[in-house]
Amino acid sequence: MKEKEYKFATKAIHAGYDPNQHQNSLTPPIYQTSTFTFPTVEHGAKRFSGIEEGYIYSRLGNPTVSVLEERIAQLEGGEAALAFSSGMAAVSAVLIGITKANDHILCSKGIYGCTFGLLQLLKEKYNIDHTFSDMSSEKEIISQIKETTSCIYIETPMNPTMNLIDLKKVVTIAKERNIKVVVDNTFCTPYLQTPIMLGCDLVIHSGTKYIGGHGDVIAGLVVGDKHTIDTFKKTTQKDIGGVISPFDAWLLLRGLKTLAVRMDRHCENAEKIALKLKGHPKVKAIYYPKDADHSHYQIMKKQMNNGGGLLSFEVKGTFEDAVRFVNHLKLIPIAVSLGDAETLIQHPASMTHAVVPAHIRKEMGITDMLLRLSVGLEAWEDIWEDIQSALKYI
Repeated sequence: MKEKEYKFATKAIHAGYDPNQHQNSLTPPIYQTSTFTFPTVEHGAKRFSGIEEGYIYSRLGNPTVSVLEERIAQLEGGEAALAFSSGMAAVSAVLIGITKANDHILCSKGIYGCTFGLLQLLKEKYNIDHTFSDMSSEKEIISQIKETTSCIYIETPMNPTMNLIDLKKVVTIAKERNIKVVVDNTFCTPYLQTPIMLGCDLVIHSGTKYIGGHGDVIAGLVVGDKHTIDTFKKTTQKDIGGVISPFDAWLLLRGLKTLAVRMDRHCENAEKIALKLKGHPKVKAIYYPKDADHSHYQIMKKQMNNGGGLLSFEVKGTFEDAVRFVNHLKLIPIAVSLGDAETLIQHPASMTHAVVPAHIRKEMGITDMLLRLSVGLEAWEDIWEDIQSALKYI
């Protein structure tokens, strides 16, 4: 089929797969094999040299994985993609792949705790420096770019503050200076936001989250231009080895089939819960991109299709009050992931961002009273009843 003629929900089910090439199996088969045979030595030599296309070894390529990579590339509007064994394997491959010793990375002020840890490691071992920025204005971005800046790394919405960055503004500045723009698009998925279509160079996903959608797989994805992706494939993926298994690739393909339907429900539920929290006397503030009072609401309207399924909120009181509230939830589990069918809550300062020094957390807007809620697919009334009951303990 000519995938580009179809809409997102159709491509999420069909893109990159032709049953006629796989024994007419309706669902992509799981090629659960570590290696592939060659009809002759000459054929093997041609594949290793790149003269002939074909599979050699599943660390270098696998048919199930190839379907996944083609599908996510089309959904993001990129030329090619690579699948990894985790979101951090994808982040590591990209940042190592596009930097060298003594380079500089300009980062959004809110990033995942493990990405922060990786940046620290790169600084300590290879003198690859980094600067955190709000990227709120052209002047601020330009002032923080150095001669050695090789990458601008962005999470939008930011984790966990839900602040947004105007991607077109960043791209305009970066293109003039030949700096690559990398966007972690995990929170939005390509259903809500397509950074490549806005001019960004590379998109990263923790496939563990919304793309998998069921809390049963660890995976990462990178989408970009063919030359860059091919380079990663031959270097930081092949040699570091953070490749996805065929079965995990199959789970992501299964998750993608329902992504559009699930994201609609996540967004619908999150918007309703955000509205309820906003009016509660024991809630100090909420942070949800689709809230009309959010400072970045206009950016959301410009580059996102909806508000997403994630929100954060601060309860009134102390750290102990926040803990007491979370510990009294009955329906909502305490867990650090997101994008699952289940609604999940976590305390960033003591969990996902505990590795970040306290003074930097404060600069990022991560207080001891801040909680992040991944709104699931349950009936929103039941989610709210659980939250409302637990708030009584503050």
